[in-house]
Amino acid sequence: MDPNLIWGYPEKRDSWRTIFTLAYQGLGVVYGDLSTSPLYVYKSTFAENLQHSETNEEVYGVLCFVFWTLTLIPLLKYVFIVLKADDNGEGGTFALYSLLCRHARLSSLPNHQLADEELSAYKRDTPEPTSNFSFSSCLKSTLEKCKVLQRILLVLALIGTCMVIGDGVLTPAISVFSAVSGVELSMAKEHHQYIKVPLACAILVFLFALQHYGTHRVGFLFAPVVIVWLLCISAIGLYNIFYWNPLVYKALSPYYMYKFLKKTKKQGWMALGGVLLCITGSEAMFADLGHFSPFSIKLAFTFVVYPSLVLAYMGQAAYLSKHHNLDNDYRIGFYVSVPERVRWPVLAIAILAAVVGSQAIITGTFSIIKQCSSLGCFPRVKIVHTSSKIHGQIYIPLINWILMILCLAVTIGFRETERLGNAAGLAVITVMLVSTCLMSLVIVLCWHRSVFLAIAFLVFFGSIEALYFSASLMKFFEGAWVPIALSLTFLVVMYVWHYGTLKKYEADVENKVPINWLLGIGPKIGIVRVRGIGLVHTELVSGIPSIFSHFVTNVPAFHQILVFLCIKSVTMPHVRPEERFLVGRVGPKEYRLYRCIARYGYRDVHKDDLEFERDLACSIAEFIRSEKTECNTFRHEDLDDNDDNERMRVIGTSSTQLNGIQMCENESCSLPIIISNSEIRSERLRKKRVRFVLSESTKMDVDTRRELQELMEAREAGMAFIMGHSYVKAKKGSGWMKKVVLNYGYDFLRKNSRGPSYALSIPNASTLEVGMVYYV
Repeated sequence: MDPNLIWGYPEKRDSWRTIFTLAYQGLGVVYGDLSTSPLYVYKSTFAENLQHSETNEEVYGVLCFVFWTLTLIPLLKYVFIVLKADDNGEGGTFALYSLLCRHARLSSLPNHQLADEELSAYKRDTPEPTSNFSFSSCLKSTLEKCKVLQRILLVLALIGTCMVIGDGVLTPAISVFSAVSGVELSMAKEHHQYIKVPLACAILVFLFALQHYGTHRVGFLFAPVVIVWLLCISAIGLYNIFYWNPLVYKALSPYYMYKFLKKTKKQGWMALGGVLLCITGSEAMFADLGHFSPFSIKLAFTFVVYPSLVLAYMGQAAYLSKHHNLDNDYRIGFYVSVPERVRWPVLAIAILAAVVGSQAIITGTFSIIKQCSSLGCFPRVKIVHTSSKIHGQIYIPLINWILMILCLAVTIGFRETERLGNAAGLAVITVMLVSTCLMSLVIVLCWHRSVFLAIAFLVFFGSIEALYFSASLMKFFEGAWVPIALSLTFLVVMYVWHYGTLKKYEADVENKVPINWLLGIGPKIGIVRVRGIGLVHTELVSGIPSIFSHFVTNVPAFHQILVFLCIKSVTMPHVRPEERFLVGRVGPKEYRLYRCIARYGYRDVHKDDLEFERDLACSIAEFIRSEKTECNTFRHEDLDDNDDNERMRVIGTSSTQLNGIQMCENESCSLPIIISNSEIRSERLRKKRVRFVLSESTKMDVDTRRELQELMEAREAGMAFIMGHSYVKAKKGSGWMKKVVLNYGYDFLRKNSRGPSYALSIPNASTLEVGMVYYV
């Protein structure tokens, strides 16, 4: 039987060998953070005024809460439900929001096109509701009409994203600090801070300094380290169970949770903030879905990680049940239950496991910031792809050093596991609450299941997570304020950038030039056409950008081939190369004006400039060749551009057009039919020779051949880039909040962020920059 059919994923049928390989790799990348939680769960739980009495009701109650929390949240919620809500193989909070944006038009940026909905990855094969009056249809209609609900949903997704970034600060701090805390058992208590804090800071600096090498260079060590660590905690747990208390398994009964809360009351409720740390890193199972198959993640957790963690926690509880005279202030941690003979080797393995777990959350933070930046929700930053084979492995220098500084600050500032645990717990549970809310909408809007099922999911898991959230929030002044402060800071940055980007796009749309203006200009008013291809970069998907009219007014000339180029991110992880370009004609055929929209997913890697220019020229040539064919043609009827009757055609990259036009530059071609210009043979122009190559079966009329010849001549002459820079300012009479956001906040972020990625490699000699200011 196909293993994927067992788990409900018949669309991904991998061999057992592939599944086990992915499961092995996932142990290091996905579960490094979750597997190190036994280092600090009991210590954080008993850090408050929770007594460790002779009756063991406190220890058994904590063990019971840990067991059922691990069972209900990571195992039941994530493994069996949430992993099925992938966005074409990608996971995470922002992937859920992207999935919702495609099933209901919730995206704030108005650059959506009907052609985007025809992308093969736009929707999964989910049956539509049979009734037009179903709750799913009503909810979809309400969300699409109500702008306030759309903003609330966006803010909710941004809060989850910001908490993940906050987790990227706190998880390395608590993991490494808890790992090195094993040295406290070999020295006096008053000397701990002189060893633990400097050692933890040194490891953290080393960890962040390694990031620019990329995960793939040290990733081969991840899985072995985590496997050895899981074997260690399992073996230690089994030893403690059989040696100290073989009957500890009885504490798994839910009755002990009731006894725990009945006896401890408010102190026990507040102690739940430490219990929830046992699921730290569970979100990584969903966030890292793009690198592994769902079945491999399920297999690794169900049969390796979950039983190992349960044995580890049971072993600690068995040890503590027979040792009641421990100093709760620091000796109730993980290392006190480790046999003294193996304590130092376990300490070394724990430090390595903490580094691996921290690496996973740092890499995840890079990925989610790239997703947000692609969809206009985070300022553009420098992104370095550290692997040429694995697209998801990236490094963001600015974010890396910000995370390192913040991580060192909280480590030095708190100097104890308890406060770090309070901070990390609130970040973790907030992300899970956001995922639960978004997941309930996915059940209705994307899966078209019963609303009662969605409500049951929200109430069951939401109530559990709300209990832990309230317990964490009670420790606001004991460290929980840190993730709130971090998240608010990042949330303000992200929302200001998104708001400014939205206002700029709306201003571009309102000020775009009618097509009749462009068709009316000509030699009679001093406009001339020069040789070459002119690329006008714009964010508009239709119409003529006002930046171009401003350019023509000051420089009354433009190129013989003019292309309005829009590089657009769509709300999906990947766009197939066969569907990369939308190409259309602007105005009459003799004007040689084209529009090209290059579509990228939020996980796609942009090509270098030379390859992109080649694909762009080939896509326009292929559009010209196949223009009479009516298949795969779309009109811009969905856009507010009544005077622009463009027809757009889906064109793939040159590597996918095997039967279409190929382009040769300064190289010999063996294909039979070559379109070339015999007049362009002088030494003055031989420095760059371009030819379009077609198959023998291709038939073209004279006009098409002439147009392709003009395109080839323009390509030989070179490309010029007209870069538009439009700025927005609050107009007079605007509210003070709008003035602060646009004139100061967005303007500061714009000046200190990078330009578009495609603009960075454009040669300065071929670039014309035009700027305009809009008052909105």
